[in-house]
Amino acid sequence: MTRKLRKIAITGPESTGKSILAGQLAVQYGTVWVPEYAREYLELNGPAYNEEDILAIARGQLERESKALSKATGFIFCDTEFIVTRIWSNVKYGRCHPWISEQVETHVYDLYLLCDIDLPWEFDPLREHPGRRKELFELYCNELTSRGFPFFIVRGYGRDRLSNAIGIINEHFKTS
Repeated sequence: MTRKLRKIAITGPESTGKSILAGQLAVQYGTVWVPEYAREYLELNGPAYNEEDILAIARGQLERESKALSKATGFIFCDTEFIVTRIWSNVKYGRCHPWISEQVETHVYDLYLLCDIDLPWEFDPLREHPGRRKELFELYCNELTSRGFPFFIVRGYGRDRLSNAIGIINEHFKTS
């Protein structure tokens, strides 16, 4: 009997530990994770970007996720998803490309782990909003709630954050 593959999105504002958590969860569950394509894209093309770049990043993220699916076992952990690019575009430009908005509705995950802003901000030249973390976190909560997506907030520092995420996943999917 083959167990259904569960897609889990790790989401939230900048500097909330999404990448670290996605990698740790993949190791914990013996599967793969999909790194944030935006980082790779901006490191390759430079930190200056425009609306078309956000669309290219969203499409690249989907492509990376699609390729990783064949390697996943049990779970796949995605470091970012379309709500991230939708909020990013809306905050930066006051609008979002319709394709990204459509993906938010149609490319859903079995579970969303929303990383809390309880970690200290870490400077990174690709991060933009250290003073807007609370506002951005509330945008994520509102997006997830208004769409009725299954989500839980992950809190804690270091191993506690990982343990909290594992507890949420195990309880949500009733696994051990």
